[in-house]
Amino acid sequence: MAVPGRDAASFVKMLMDPNAQIQPAGIDLTVKQVYRIEGKLVLGVRERILPKYVPIPDDGGMWSLTPGVYKVMFNEVVEVPSDSVALCFPRSTLLRSGVVLMCTVWDPGYVGRGEALLHVINPYGLTLERDARVAQLVFIKLVKPPHKTYQGAYFGENLE
Repeated sequence: MAVPGRDAASFVKMLMDPNAQIQPAGIDLTVKQVYRIEGKLVLGVRERILPKYVPIPDDGGMWSLTPGVYKVMFNEVVEVPSDSVALCFPRSTLLRSGVVLMCTVWDPGYVGRGEALLHVINPYGLTLERDARVAQLVFIKLVKPPHKTYQGAYFGENLE
């Protein structure tokens, strides 16, 4: 069962504009920072080495992005309840304009300021304003409690 946006708002802190961000079926997430990805990922069974993420300075609160792949960090701090999971989807304006935003499953118990992958496919690029709404987070109640909650490497990420 999906949690209505008004109820889900209690799981999301630091909303930039609650009137605009609280949707019927979820909460819109906004852009805090955009990063250029430099280097490769090493992902093994015992080893994980992330690429370097270089913050792209905004020009007067705007990023002018050429076609390519970027990491975005959201403004909002999310606390997924232990009886729920959250799924993140791109806002339709991005998809209609040749820009893809990809997220992962947000497990029960995750706490942090999440991130997503932004892929600018449009050959003309994208001008993105700081605090623009780019994703919608939908919370879904689990049928029964999970056997454990999230304890992974990204627990508490980006809270500084």
